Amino acid sequence: MAKILIVEDEADLAYPVKDWLMREQHLVEISDSGLDALDKLRVYKFDLIILDWMIPGMSGLEVCKHFRQSGGTTPVLMLTAKSQVIDKETGLDAGADDYLTKPFHLKELSARVRALLRRHMQSSDPVLKAGNVSVDTLARKVTVSGKEIHLVPREYSLLEFFMRHPNQVFSADALIDRIWASDTLACPDTIRTYIKLLRKKLGGASKDPVIRTIHGVGYKLEC
Repeated sequence: MAKILIVEDEADLAYPVKDWLMREQHLVEISDSGLDALDKLRVYKFDLIILDWMIPGMSGLEVCKHFRQSGGTTPVLMLTAKSQVIDKETGLDAGADDYLTKPFHLKELSARVRALLRRHMQSSDPVLKAGNVSVDTLARKVTVSGKEIHLVPREYSLLEFFMRHPNQVFSADALIDRIWASDTLACPDTIRTYIKLLRKKLGGASKDPVIRTIHGVGYKLEC
């Protein structure tokens, strides 16, 4: 699962793309202008930005330049009807990581999204492991000591995020920013509840849980 921001003012394109990516188990948000996109990027963390060139207020090119100049490292997939080599060169030089010309097939979009996420994520291996826990990210299958366990979607997303960032401490607010949509009512108590459920499913009454609480700071998955 990845948290993706789509910056596109044409609703008849933005929402089909959002629905398609959500069926692939991603968390997707839409921004319909350049200024709104920059506001979201200042506050929230995303794993990928799908950025249309021609958007109101500020072009996608300007958004990309501002984002990179402010230190943003999230991969950017630029969407545009401009198909000339000089246009592609301009987009890539502005900081985009890939370029997709309209009209496009959603399957090609998915392939480019997967490629960018593989490069950006720490592990390109579809199977993530930590101790006796294994997560097959393609099949969305979780096993503990070889035995498959069932996780609801939010539990799975939380576990996959921890597995991709082992030994790193995340506050409850940071986890909310990365795994929940910005318009949800999730709070630190929500995170505590899901951590408790995950621990129960991963290790039962184990005194040495895979996901540990760092008191006063947050949570981390120890390998």
